[in-house]
Amino acid sequence: MSFEDVITRGEDFLNEYPRQYTLWNVASHMACLGMIAGSKFFLNLLYKPEVHNIENLDNALARARKENRGLLTVMNHMSVVDDPTFYAALPWRFHWDIDTIRWGFGADNICFSNKFNSYFFNLGKILGCKRFGVGPFQPSVDAAIRILSPDDTLDLELLPIPRNTKTKSNYNSVILQELNTKPIIDIVKPSTPELMRKSPFIRTKTSWFHVFPEGFVLQLEEPHSNSMRYFKWGVARLILEPTRAPVVLPIFSYGFEKIAPEDTADEGIYRYLPNNMGSEVHIVIGKEVDDSKLEGYRSQWRKLCDKYIDPKKPNDLSEELKSGKKAQKLRGEVAATLRQSILDIRNTLNFKPEDPRFKDPAFWKEYTLTEGKSDPSVKFIGKNWAIRRFQKHLPEYNEED
Repeated sequence: MSFEDVITRGEDFLNEYPRQYTLWNVASHMACLGMIAGSKFFLNLLYKPEVHNIENLDNALARARKENRGLLTVMNHMSVVDDPTFYAALPWRFHWDIDTIRWGFGADNICFSNKFNSYFFNLGKILGCKRFGVGPFQPSVDAAIRILSPDDTLDLELLPIPRNTKTKSNYNSVILQELNTKPIIDIVKPSTPELMRKSPFIRTKTSWFHVFPEGFVLQLEEPHSNSMRYFKWGVARLILEPTRAPVVLPIFSYGFEKIAPEDTADEGIYRYLPNNMGSEVHIVIGKEVDDSKLEGYRSQWRKLCDKYIDPKKPNDLSEELKSGKKAQKLRGEVAATLRQSILDIRNTLNFKPEDPRFKDPAFWKEYTLTEGKSDPSVKFIGKNWAIRRFQKHLPEYNEED
């Protein structure tokens, strides 16, 4: 269920750059193609990349476009070169159309540290996401929700009007009466163009958004190699809050950690030189997450919205919908389902079973706060970047924290 103020904040964030101009679109496509071409050259020259089940991505993208829905891909985060190297490993047919080039998140303190970097990564369709206490309710996440919302559904403003509120009859009343019997994609119909607001970016097709829900790179020593952290709950917003549910596709990768091992992070120039040349890199694309699961979660979200809407600010998320126990529990369940869909792919491969504690946010919170002392058997390759004192390059870093 979408809120107009969330969509508006997302549009304001996107409007910080002139994405609605043709020249920006051309420059963006050129920047993306340049990075993809360079990454393809080095990836294929120095390593052995292999993409498995590419037809799953073809089918998911085609289905998303046919049903006027966004595409959301979720992947484990093995190295600092996961993007754009993952994307560069895909066939050229995914790169010729600017609307098919993925959107994504990048660490605000790294990718957007100066004006040049900010323009470069924005041209590359990357949005700055802040870490360390900012949480999932930040403008870049609102922008991702806007990107995943088809343009011709925006004027419907699918905010939950309480049933006992005396308000002017609108399309929401129809939606609310049918929510329990029909999936949203069958209810919402394209609206008339004259009612549509101006888009903050140019596109002719629905968009693809790619995320690494762990938020940080994770490289662990044996026997825990190729494991995952818990998934941050912000990814749940990208399923619950767009005007239509996106098509969701899980992806598991391994081998990128050989290209950029984390134990080279403090070795100066060696951090940026190729490592383990000749290594295999694998990208395994899973099957779409079942729509019935997504609609089940979105139905629960609608009920929460209907119950906890703030009458004083009916166009925005209430505090209960942000931080209430029921809303947090729902986001946690959605994130856990996405993580499990990727773990299911990992379980089909020749890896040792993942430690079941790794799916638990409480385990990682304690592990990070104690800097690994809570479980010395879990050892990082390089640093655990979730530890705040390792992030001295953060603008808000304070020695006394």
